[in-house]
Amino acid sequence: MKPIAILGAGAWGTALSLYAARIGLRPTLWVYEQELVQLIDERKENTWYLPGIPLDGRVHVTNHLEEAVANQSTILVVVPSHAYRAVVSQVAPSISGGATVVNAAKGLEEGTLRRMTEILQELLPPSVRIGTLSGPTFAKEVAMGQPTAAVVASRVGGVAVSIQTLLGSAGLRLYTSPDVIGVELGGALKNIMAIAAGLSDGLGLGENARAALITRGLAEMTRLGVALGARSETFAGLSGLGDLVLTAAGTLSRNRRVGLELAGGRPLEEILKEPTVAEGIRTASVALALARRVGVEMPITTQVEAVLSRGVAPREAMESLLRRSMRAEVEEPAFRLDQGEHDA
Repeated sequence: MKPIAILGAGAWGTALSLYAARIGLRPTLWVYEQELVQLIDERKENTWYLPGIPLDGRVHVTNHLEEAVANQSTILVVVPSHAYRAVVSQVAPSISGGATVVNAAKGLEEGTLRRMTEILQELLPPSVRIGTLSGPTFAKEVAMGQPTAAVVASRVGGVAVSIQTLLGSAGLRLYTSPDVIGVELGGALKNIMAIAAGLSDGLGLGENARAALITRGLAEMTRLGVALGARSETFAGLSGLGDLVLTAAGTLSRNRRVGLELAGGRPLEEILKEPTVAEGIRTASVALALARRVGVEMPITTQVEAVLSRGVAPREAMESLLRRSMRAEVEEPAFRLDQGEHDA
């Protein structure tokens, strides 16, 4: 029974700990809130973030960060983006050299505009091997043992394959990729598009509109990703299109639910009081800042950010998208005289 540490006991972190125990690993789940540790001990489930699903007795739960990572060779970091840097900074001195640290969060850091693996690279010693895990993965279904597929990406030789070997199973098919940028951005940006889909659904705009938002949202995600160094084909895979379809249309999607509730008139301030984290709320402004940095247009993200940050009414935001000027679906490459064409 190989040990594994999972830092963060939200729905996804808890689900990963249950899955790890199911496939024969020995998981240690780090829980930030001492009160939640006590509740898990008493009720044998994570009543805050994954209610109704019993926690496997083989999952060791602790509130002590250093204890969670002590002598661990594999560590999954499943901490929300707003707390990611603080947690990694605190735990970094306790991580063994040569350990593999895998990001399993889906967000971008406000202010610095960094991806989660960029934070890991900044704060962890060079001897630590870094990867990222993403894909269409509703926590509840993984916790219940329903079939799932995802992607593990790393630029360090052998890391993705080693995580695939350790965590892959018939219940969780893991594919490997060298495109860390694309895999991470897909997982973060699809949350914005899911909020847009929720706004559309909440306004009763219909399934045609949702399909259009998903498709054009994927185009936005790909444009920004490629401009930042990702591979375009990554966004057609599990961490791009797969996760986008799940999150924008799935009934368990927290980000889609945010859009639905905003469209129904619920104030964002009330939504933010809930314990569950919808990363798309924070990611929209970061994505726009990244887009401005590289000169990429993101109209859907712009309107979602306007609703979230500037108080624009959901219907006004959706109508702004519909009023945009007509254009080609796929832009033709720029004309170049050195491509064999005759002189003008």
